[in-house]
Amino acid sequence: MVVKVYGPSYASPKRVLVCLVEKEIEFETIPIDLFKGEHKDPEFLKLQPFGAVPVIQDGDYTLYESRAIIRYYAEKYKSQGTDLLGKTIEERGLVEQWLEVEAQNYHPSIDNLVIHILFAPVQGFPSDPKIIQESEEKLGKVLDVYEERLSKSKYLAGDFFSLADLSHLPFTQYLVGAIGKDYMIKSRKHVSAWWDDISNRPSWKKVLEFGAPF
Repeated sequence: MVVKVYGPSYASPKRVLVCLVEKEIEFETIPIDLFKGEHKDPEFLKLQPFGAVPVIQDGDYTLYESRAIIRYYAEKYKSQGTDLLGKTIEERGLVEQWLEVEAQNYHPSIDNLVIHILFAPVQGFPSDPKIIQESEEKLGKVLDVYEERLSKSKYLAGDFFSLADLSHLPFTQYLVGAIGKDYMIKSRKHVSAWWDDISNRPSWKKVLEFGAPF
């Protein structure tokens, strides 16, 4: 059964796509244009009542929220493709810890930067310089913690690539690309080496064939 992934042009769905590639799972993509309001279409709202992407359909099984989806596939196909969860319960605990760090500490600041630097001009609302400055400062403090962690291990959960690293790919691509703040990564030796490693994985290069996140 081919997995259907809705909204491949955007960052959060790309989190799902890169997981599927790593797990060697066949998928097809279904475009959703957020700027045209297609995510508010009644038929789409039957799949995702909050009107957001991604959504996956796997046979008669439907799931939304990108981090829930990647956890699901990493577990369901644990012995297929790249093991993204770790080999022990302790490694799994660290994967889950850093997934939460990404969601709760790393992502919010980058999301604010995306909204106020990239989306504000497109959607016609004024960006807020104060929010941009505060978000960059908060993100810098988070990245300092990452620098310390990555000075001790190659990847966030240990010496193996996992969901914890994978989950950072789409929005960090914004940071070093369209947002134009790659110095936040490059100025930190170990964070920079980590980013060079994970962003050059064949899986992420394949996902970028669908276009940079937007």
